Amino acid sequence: MRQTCAILSTYAADVSGVCSALYEMGGMTVMHDASGCNSTYNTHDEPRWYDTPSMVFISALAEVDALMGDDEKVIGDVCRAAGELRPRFIALAGTPIPMMMGTDFKGIARLIEERTGIPTFGFATNGMNSYSRGAGMALAAVARRFCAPSLAAAPLKAGERPSVNLLGVTPLDFSIGEGGRGNVEAMRRVFEDAGFRVNSCWAMNSPWEELMRAGLAHVNVVVSSCGAPLAAALREIYGTPAVTGLPVGDSVTRELFALIDEAARDGGDLSLTAPITEPGGKVFVIGEPVQSAAIARALERDYAMRNVRVLAPLDFPDEDEVFRALREARLVIADPLYRPALPKHYCRFVALPHEGYSGRIFRDDIPLFMGGEFNKWIERELVL
Repeated sequence: MRQTCAILSTYAADVSGVCSALYEMGGMTVMHDASGCNSTYNTHDEPRWYDTPSMVFISALAEVDALMGDDEKVIGDVCRAAGELRPRFIALAGTPIPMMMGTDFKGIARLIEERTGIPTFGFATNGMNSYSRGAGMALAAVARRFCAPSLAAAPLKAGERPSVNLLGVTPLDFSIGEGGRGNVEAMRRVFEDAGFRVNSCWAMNSPWEELMRAGLAHVNVVVSSCGAPLAAALREIYGTPAVTGLPVGDSVTRELFALIDEAARDGGDLSLTAPITEPGGKVFVIGEPVQSAAIARALERDYAMRNVRVLAPLDFPDEDEVFRALREARLVIADPLYRPALPKHYCRFVALPHEGYSGRIFRDDIPLFMGGEFNKWIERELVL
């Protein structure tokens, strides 16, 4: 069967993406599913669970509720909880069972908002798509609902670098680090050291008030596919241009910064794309598309590796295609759970753990790979 995985893993689901994107915003997120199913999220997809409090709940959907289609139960439970907790907003996210029930999430959200007076979102996620889709729709929905359209970026002075919003930042792609040593903190430092002011980071390590000042930035930098829908929403609201790319490696970081300067000057959307490849490439980077494209480009620019291919099987993965693609591979950079897909002949494997793929298993082994840290890491791995 296609689109099934018997050997490889799958990426975190869209419902986890919603929860992850909204985790630090002061809202109440409810996964509409059976009791206990939230453990998949909070034990494998959410490294902030034990250190940073957040209102993420499960609706405890029972079999009789699913059979009878009793939406009033979840509506009543959510309204009572919201009355006690008074969250900034409410978000209801779906799973496979509500999908089969045909649950009207937007309709339920309207009823909850009417009863509580609290802004409410209904996301028809279904557990069949990756976290990227769920996180993207959640971030875009918050921006459209709450970001004031009256804000505008101040004109740039001569020689001044533009301020930026970093879009699509969740621990599913960047995890967390102890004492400010994680890739999110490292990413901010790379931008700030180059003279860019980080206006907001959607949505890690930025308080709500900072997120609501998104309209003051000159450029939105989409650092993962989770941020693409948000970039589109912010362009609709403020007309802010977007640059897609991640500061990975010395050369690519300089290239990305040049694109940001150009976007601020000309107002157009730009993208740091993966290298152009031809059939027969033997170097592969597997993972989230924006991150993988930046790594592939860094290998080409800084280490003269040619024909570096990117595999980004977030949605609808077909492991047979992955096995076929890697049949002639000589170097693979990917999460450790991709090891079974390596060819039988000698192939160098560089482990780059991805929280959204292998969960917490290899969290302590995630390297710093922002800016010049990428060069240090890859040179240690390849002994260059």
